Amino acid sequence: MTSLGILLVAGISHLNAAPEVVNALKHVDPFIGTGFHGHTFPGATTPFGMVQLSPDTRTSGWDACGGYYHADKEIWGFSHTHLSGTGIGDYGDVLMMPFTGKIGIGSGTPDKPDYGYRSSFDKKNQVASPGYYSVLLDRFKVKAELSATPRVGIHRYTFPDAEKAGIVIDLKHSLQNRRTLEAGIEVVNDHEIRGWRHVKGWAPNRRIHFHAVFSKPFTAELYSDDALQKGGKLEGKQLKAKLQFATTKDEQVLVKVGISPVDMDGAKGNLTTEIPAWDFEGVVSKAKEMWENQLSLIQISGGSDDQQKIFYTALYHRSISPNIASDVDGRYRGMDQKIRQDSTYTNYTVFSLWDTFRAQHPLHTIIDPARDQAWIRTLLRKYDEGGILPMWDLASNYTGCMIGYHAVPVIVDAYAKGLRDFDQEKAMEAIVFSSKYDDKKPIPYHTDEVKNDLMPKAKLYNATKGFIPADLELKSVSKALEFAFNDWNIATMAKGMGREDVAKEYSERAGRYRKYFDKETGFMRGKKQDGSWVTPFTPTDSNHNMGDYTEGNAWQWTWFAPHDVPGLIELFGGKEPFAKKLNELFTTDSTLTGDEISGDITGLIGQYAHGNEPSHHIAYLFNWVDQPWRTQELVHKIMTEFYQATPGGIIGNEDCGQMSAWFILSSMGIYQVAPGDTRFSIGIPLFPEARIPLKDGKAFVVKIKDGGKDKPYVQRVTLNGKPLTAPFIDYADIMSGAELVFEMGDKKTVFWKQP
Repeated sequence: MTSLGILLVAGISHLNAAPEVVNALKHVDPFIGTGFHGHTFPGATTPFGMVQLSPDTRTSGWDACGGYYHADKEIWGFSHTHLSGTGIGDYGDVLMMPFTGKIGIGSGTPDKPDYGYRSSFDKKNQVASPGYYSVLLDRFKVKAELSATPRVGIHRYTFPDAEKAGIVIDLKHSLQNRRTLEAGIEVVNDHEIRGWRHVKGWAPNRRIHFHAVFSKPFTAELYSDDALQKGGKLEGKQLKAKLQFATTKDEQVLVKVGISPVDMDGAKGNLTTEIPAWDFEGVVSKAKEMWENQLSLIQISGGSDDQQKIFYTALYHRSISPNIASDVDGRYRGMDQKIRQDSTYTNYTVFSLWDTFRAQHPLHTIIDPARDQAWIRTLLRKYDEGGILPMWDLASNYTGCMIGYHAVPVIVDAYAKGLRDFDQEKAMEAIVFSSKYDDKKPIPYHTDEVKNDLMPKAKLYNATKGFIPADLELKSVSKALEFAFNDWNIATMAKGMGREDVAKEYSERAGRYRKYFDKETGFMRGKKQDGSWVTPFTPTDSNHNMGDYTEGNAWQWTWFAPHDVPGLIELFGGKEPFAKKLNELFTTDSTLTGDEISGDITGLIGQYAHGNEPSHHIAYLFNWVDQPWRTQELVHKIMTEFYQATPGGIIGNEDCGQMSAWFILSSMGIYQVAPGDTRFSIGIPLFPEARIPLKDGKAFVVKIKDGGKDKPYVQRVTLNGKPLTAPFIDYADIMSGAELVFEMGDKKTVFWKQP
């Protein structure tokens, strides 16, 4: 057997056994992704919760996006909000840090820690599991334990005997050093303190409020710009509080912290509703119960211990965001920053749509369709409140981050699958408007930069010129390809709603990807106003977001026409030349060139880059050219090499569940190449059996038959006992309750074309 064949069967060597269903909660490791550039955090949160209470070990640089980085040796404190796996940092709100003895009020530096309140720690004294985190702070000899409800964080600190002890609250602290515009802090009594801050960062106009209650009385000192101030109430920009008390050996001090995007009363209401009593263990137990419910949405059997850990950690990571963004009383902050109240509605935020439309949302249409529709209702409210669908919504702010208008495929994919618990007329209006250039409609952009990103001239050029000139618009090729895909989705929904005029217009626009294909080189290339190609041209060149491609190069972007793979094949001259070029993508030299190579290009196989989303569908394209064994080889290689049960075990930014969702779907042997098209492409499963419980007692079950060390290739796939006649399974088949069986062998076969 070849070395590749050995690699392929490494994860399926005991497939004929009858393994038990895995204990999901036990197998989640929140430290996976905290190294390399995964940018995850290890702290306590609940599924889709507002609070992510986690340690911060750095504030600057790309690898500070999650607050915690595995290589670091000091903890600055524990803050209540974090983003999971993003490529840009924000949040890190309301940092708290226990202390003993004499400390400075600054954050300190590695060479001068005594100036501040940071502490070294030993990773051997650190524990993380869903809903719980603990660590021993070496400098202060304090054990810190954290847990959370959706809107409240709870801390339990076990102190040594100390005449001087206490807790610092830092409202200056933020991840990637975002600017506090104004802030306030107020001592309510000797057990309670509250505050707020207004921050300009990635989210340009963000407000956060907190109310904290302590189990032990304290005396308080308030600081502005690290200078002690008089009184119990303070406003400024760089505010901190030092709360002091004495402790006896092993004395436990608890803190409950409610947060709110609305006001301090909202934070208090969240606190008193969700954690009314001092019951740390009860909060941990409830959080674990919530996670057990989420992790039970998919049940796997067999596989190695590491593979089980990778799978359930991926299922955990995909359940962190989008986040709840409304208080228990139904109040929330809209995209226009106005406060609204609706007790029948839950507002959400953190929609990383450029990433998550690809696999995160399609996965939810299977395992949690009700929540996916709730997210769509949120997106449509944001359209009503702000005037346009978000591109990357953060804390009820338009950020304008990334390209395209990818709320569109999220909405249309649900519609195409019959998930329509939202205002369809409003949705049609919203998705069409998102494709248009309109600089007259009043929209609360907050900054000119965000306005330009939400309404790029690329939309205007696409409408008036029929293409996007590279000499007028940066990232023109990537934008054009994504516009074409989004426009195909608009046409799909228009057809379903009987809007033939819209369907005709957007079907034509969907085919414009062809204008960027250069038959001489075999790549998608930038085209100038006069119709000439951009030169010089080197397909390995990457100039991060300053050239014709977004976070990638021509090798990676040439394959982005997922809505029309047959049309893309035709551009190459047919299946044979397409397959040859596609194979070359994975076998060519991995060297990247260019003036400023994008750091997002990671996880390389040839020039394929699994660490960034534009590549995620590409390995499945071999199914269209009758080489399914190549899809199987590559998908299995990606699953087993680029996902590891280690802190560095995610090959690129986790991106709010997208990297994890790719793994989850692929490990079940399916992947939706084009959201909006209800077909899932067939790959190769990782586990002997996987089961998704459905309503009415039904289940979607994936099994491997006759797998083993010498049988790495799919020979036949049956759906409810009948052989598939194409390399696809439809969403309707999945949701009706079905058994998908992969019969394995040693031959490379076109499994749907049986002799």
